[in-house]
Amino acid sequence: MAKYNKFKSARSGGQVFNDPIYGFIRIPNDLIYDLIDDPYFQRLRRISQMGLSYLVFPGAHHTRFHHALGCMYLMQTTIQALRFKQIEITEDEETGLLCAILLHDIGHGPFSHTMEHSIVEGVNHEHISLLFMEKLNKRFNGSLTTAIQIFKKEHPKTFLNQLVSSQLDIDRLDYLKRDSFYTGVAEGNINAERLITMLNVVDDKLVVEEKGIYSVEKFLMARRFMYWQVYLHKTSLAAEQLLIRIFTRAKELTKSGLELQCSEPLRFFLKNSIGKAEFNTEVLESFALLDDVDIISALKYWRNHSDFVLSELCAIIIDRKLPKVTISDHPKPIDEIDKILNGFAKANNLSKEEAAYFVFEGQISNRAYDLDEQRINISKKQGDIIDVTDTLDKMNLEALSKAVVKYYFCYPKSQLKTN
Repeated sequence: MAKYNKFKSARSGGQVFNDPIYGFIRIPNDLIYDLIDDPYFQRLRRISQMGLSYLVFPGAHHTRFHHALGCMYLMQTTIQALRFKQIEITEDEETGLLCAILLHDIGHGPFSHTMEHSIVEGVNHEHISLLFMEKLNKRFNGSLTTAIQIFKKEHPKTFLNQLVSSQLDIDRLDYLKRDSFYTGVAEGNINAERLITMLNVVDDKLVVEEKGIYSVEKFLMARRFMYWQVYLHKTSLAAEQLLIRIFTRAKELTKSGLELQCSEPLRFFLKNSIGKAEFNTEVLESFALLDDVDIISALKYWRNHSDFVLSELCAIIIDRKLPKVTISDHPKPIDEIDKILNGFAKANNLSKEEAAYFVFEGQISNRAYDLDEQRINISKKQGDIIDVTDTLDKMNLEALSKAVVKYYFCYPKSQLKTN
């Protein structure tokens, strides 16, 4: 790793964050201090961790900034636990792990996953995170080279890559515990410290010691519960779908020649269709100026716009007049959808295409443990390495590894009057 040339030991050595989950989180070195202090990272203070979930869970106002710091703390704890078990992690690798986990979500846009494929097309936050990391690596004299290698899963020590991205990684340990705390949904509260204590490395692969089996099972169950009860909650799902449709309508109006009042960074993405090929340095800098504030501000402007679709959609979010949502195991019959869609269109003098912004369907799926991904391995006392699914009873295995698909249907509550 290239030498880091900024010296702020007097500042970084005494800097701590008081986190409601873990208590005091200490900044370990000067590089981490300056990364946190960088405008790219500070932007995460204005990026909601859970999108519009606060419309359902009033406490869920925490940000990606909270999550990133929590992940860094858990990584520090993990490094200490593994070193205690005589697992070699060099100083360079330690810094790489801390930087990689600190910056793993730096590419999230406004409201995190909600608008991930709306602001830009076909570009996920991991790709944008990598672009930010590469830019920061130049700014910090190559000090993030190892972190980038780990983030891209290209480090020769496999277990380092797994700590940052796997089915039992530091990211998941923090967001389950943190989101459970801020939403008040106790079912998601995992014992992250216990899981970390049970981690070990065998043949360069991350494993969980046998006595940690039930902690892993609880972790997987908590993830399943959190998706159904929180992340895929029908009301927040509807709100997030409406936000996506607001941006779609705004782009449609902008392309027709209308000038919508909004911030300059948001206007840039309204006027330009950006895919992976177009996501250059200029786009990255515009993206770095975009956060939740731009979106909320735009919604407040647009709710008074002359376009019925745009103004009504914005009012629904701002005033929390959210639509009716039904979820079932089967798609709603097309004739029933058409009846509601046509009724709403007629009542509001809209075309069927315009009414579809308010009346829509879709599907969601949930799988806590993916058998096609890199497995969570359990280290038996006898030395055998087995998949965690081999330790679960048949009922739990089916519940955790099977992808459950459900279908949602959204329509305005006022639509009931037009049937």
